[in-house]
Amino acid sequence: MKNYIMNLSGSKKLAMVGLVLGLVAVLLGNPYDNTYAKVNVKALSVESIRDSEIINVKELTEWIIEGKVDYSLVDLRDEEAYKEYFIPTAVNIPTSKLLESNLMRNLKILLYCENNIKAAQAWFVLKSKDYKSVYILNDGIDAWKDEILFPKISENASANEKLEFDKMVEVSKFFGGSPQVGETGSKKEITMPKIEIPAAVPMNTGGGKPKREGC
Repeated sequence: MKNYIMNLSGSKKLAMVGLVLGLVAVLLGNPYDNTYAKVNVKALSVESIRDSEIINVKELTEWIIEGKVDYSLVDLRDEEAYKEYFIPTAVNIPTSKLLESNLMRNLKILLYCENNIKAAQAWFVLKSKDYKSVYILNDGIDAWKDEILFPKISENASANEKLEFDKMVEVSKFFGGSPQVGETGSKKEITMPKIEIPAAVPMNTGGGKPKREGC
């Protein structure tokens, strides 16, 4: 069984995690409040988190730089972690508040956290409420720091590696990061860029279902 799991693709591992966590929520009820979500377990057990629903951080930078407005970027961490640093344009909605939020259903929803497991849980929660276009940012905030804010290159890098790094230098500077050459110390010693907090997504406080936008 262990070997079977290890040989699964990244998307299938996320699907398995999401399914297990979702089934726990179904059996025990919503662990975050006293409400219960009606979940089509059979449909979700068949549906997997496809590779096309896992977005890498470099693709996200293109969305942000191009000024795309057809998606919502959701930071699932707690408020303290969010205020310390978040990916530009992200709104803070902890997983425990997802079912109370008025996230627009006619937009793509891109979720990120500290790791893919927590993001997969949130993906499952939204899918259980019939959100169609839900995505996961692969490796979340850690990948953003490592690949976008503080990309690294060794001093003996190949020509191709240097060419790719030169591209990432410009992207890193755009987001207030600082590219690293060689061993320059841990990220804890680097000052994180300051980001202006966007307007919060309103919560659904009326007790009814969130309003469906668009078609």
